Amino acid sequence: MKITFIGGGNMACALISGLLKQGYAADQICVIEINDESRIRISERFGVLTAADLANGITPCPSDKAGGAGNVIVLSVKPQQLHAVAQQLKGILDQHLVISIAAGIRTTDIMRWLDGYRRVIRTMPNTPSLVGAGVTGLYASSNASAQDRQAAELIMQAVGAVLWVEDEEMLHAVTAISGSGPAYVFYFIESLQQAGMELGLTANEARQLTLQTFCGAVKLANESSEDAAVLRARVTSAGGTTQQAIQSMDMNEVKSKIIAAINAANVRSREMSDEFSKL
Repeated sequence: MKITFIGGGNMACALISGLLKQGYAADQICVIEINDESRIRISERFGVLTAADLANGITPCPSDKAGGAGNVIVLSVKPQQLHAVAQQLKGILDQHLVISIAAGIRTTDIMRWLDGYRRVIRTMPNTPSLVGAGVTGLYASSNASAQDRQAAELIMQAVGAVLWVEDEEMLHAVTAISGSGPAYVFYFIESLQQAGMELGLTANEARQLTLQTFCGAVKLANESSEDAAVLRARVTSAGGTTQQAIQSMDMNEVKSKIIAAINAANVRSREMSDEFSKL
């Protein structure tokens, strides 16, 4: 299986790095990148094959692939660029598995832009993938085989965990929770750091305390079989400082406002998909 990335941005580089660390051969990976500087940098950094255009970068699928996934094309361009890329790609495809990491564009629209080509899997990774700690939601079209799903899973697991959804519309929820989620976490980190400094800590002290608290809490939750509400209750002693903070958050409806914000992200994800579907 040869993997060709169309677009050499940060997420593509993270996936390439992860695949190489997992033992994937550099000469089995190609990056099509029109920017000369970026293309040279990718070649020097990873030792993979590179090309400036689709005609020279797409490897034909072998005719004797024996039911495997064949060669894979990863669409790793910005969503706004995908329609133009699809117009160039549609005449080249021949039994390739197409994996899209472009946010917001439904498989039906990708297939339509590819003149009805149906062997498509859509993914929604998040930015912690850049450090190998991401989570990716995946959806496979009905024409994707079990081998196709396995290949997509292998590629996306190079940067973290994976979660399959059987209904593509659930990728909007994935986007709202994990796609946008890192920003929510950073927002809370900002708030804790600011509070720490207002209480007299230095910026470095507030940062250290905040980041280690987040890392420790996530590790504890990840390694525990108990619900987050149970873990929270254990920290919240009656009449103590934590209870006072939680009561303040409840009075200000922090939880309901967080849920409302995530619902807003979900709505916007659907709106963006509808906008792309008009192309």
